Amino acid sequence: MASELSAAPAPIRPDAVLARRGGAVELLWIPAAVFLAASELRRRLYDARVLRSGHVDAPVVCLGNLTAGGTGKSPFALWLARWFQARGLRPGLLSRGYRAARGGVGDETRMLAARLVDVLHVEDPDRLRGARALVERGVDVVLLDDGFQHRRLARDLDFVLIDATRPFGLPWDAQGRAPAAPLPRGLLRERPAALARANAIVVTRSDQVDPARLRALLERLEREAPGVPIAEAVHRPVALLRADGARLDLARLRGESIDLVSGIGNPDAFENTVRTLGARVSEHRRFPDHHAYGSGDLAGLGAGGRMLVTTHKDAVKLAQHGQHTLVLEVDFELRAGRAAIEALLEALAPARARVERAAIHTGLHG
Repeated sequence: MASELSAAPAPIRPDAVLARRGGAVELLWIPAAVFLAASELRRRLYDARVLRSGHVDAPVVCLGNLTAGGTGKSPFALWLARWFQARGLRPGLLSRGYRAARGGVGDETRMLAARLVDVLHVEDPDRLRGARALVERGVDVVLLDDGFQHRRLARDLDFVLIDATRPFGLPWDAQGRAPAAPLPRGLLRERPAALARANAIVVTRSDQVDPARLRALLERLEREAPGVPIAEAVHRPVALLRADGARLDLARLRGESIDLVSGIGNPDAFENTVRTLGARVSEHRRFPDHHAYGSGDLAGLGAGGRMLVTTHKDAVKLAQHGQHTLVLEVDFELRAGRAAIEALLEALAPARARVERAAIHTGLHG
């Protein structure tokens, strides 16, 4: 049992270090300037078509970030896949396979595969090659995960997700500002002005910040990307899942003292969601995003009969170590701007595979 093991100290999360001001961390502005210059040069080469993007015979819908770190893309990927399925289309998921073990698959792929059992999923660092593989297998639309900066694969739609609780990678500071620093001083992959090339911006976790901050964020996004539609979304908790697949009512958390464990991009948002359900968090053991769990990582958690709750992404890794936890299941919900998102999706041209199927159907019934 995990509680019988000696607890390993949780690694220090990089975002916690970068959120500090002053001291040695400010020296990171020097490599950050170099990184930003390289990013800007690459953007200009693509814009000038010196570097070219490759196309595939199916529409490509990209779910991207400005930042390194979680913005809630996986729940949005689930929402999009189900949206296409509800209209009789075959979506395929394409991801890089970040930190996948040799010969294995990444944690997000395993999580998505568990929730979308009938959707093809390809992992390939070469996203153009991966997209071609999906098209060859007959998908109608390619959902490109975390590809906003991966411009080698041409896309038909770019959705960029902005986490309202940490819009540009780091949490809001005490003065009510959203720090915007490039890697490695912060978590930005490119300037916020890059939002102007998006087809739509989706502000996630919009319910986890006060209205004044949300309003200030929306105003800044409008300045950075004038004319680009902005949608507001929430991650709505729907159930607790046991290891055997049983679903428990969220009311079970009300008034309970529980433990949390996570290795995700935004652990604060996870904890805030649990607290809004009426639970008292006794301990939240936070590991860096994509953490590879070891045998002692959960030691002491769940002591005294406390429930131990984690995320879908963490659960697939913990299960490999025989650690069974309760999983907080969340659904993605667009609370503003849904009509604009759906209008963009409905305007997509059909894939070659879909056209060929329609021709065959017409021939059979002609």
